[in-house]
Amino acid sequence: MQIRASFRIDRRPFPDMASHDVTLIRNWNEIVGPQDDIWHLGDVMSFRGGDCDQLLSMLNGRKHLIIGNNDPPTTTEARGWASVQHYKEMTLDDHLLILCHYPFRTWNKMGKKSINLHGHSHGRLKPLPRQYDVGVDGHGLRPVSLEALLSTERAL
Repeated sequence: MQIRASFRIDRRPFPDMASHDVTLIRNWNEIVGPQDDIWHLGDVMSFRGGDCDQLLSMLNGRKHLIIGNNDPPTTTEARGWASVQHYKEMTLDDHLLILCHYPFRTWNKMGKKSINLHGHSHGRLKPLPRQYDVGVDGHGLRPVSLEALLSTERAL
């Protein structure tokens, strides 16, 4: 008899943590190249999850962390991050991006078409216009690009 585990917060259906981790690492590396900059918007791993630097060494790209509410010091202080912060504003492809672990009700330059990217809600929060949950739970357990998010919006 096989028992399937369901993870408490995000209900990911894997038989064990090892299967979960192998799948997410493979999915990440299929999309993220070694020279890509990738922004992880929090809740990387729990303090029981193991060695964060070991995990980061298995993942492609220059990794930046936006700290989530479940990121312990063993995650935020890992050496494998190119940067660590709670909030970031940046321009990419002429889009002003507002990055935070938490979704905002309003955000900087919202009326001027800036885009709020967030995690935290595991695909369960109805977004506002130009607001995207970039967590893997809403994207087939894979990282998602800004281009993919914007093409989805244009298709609606």
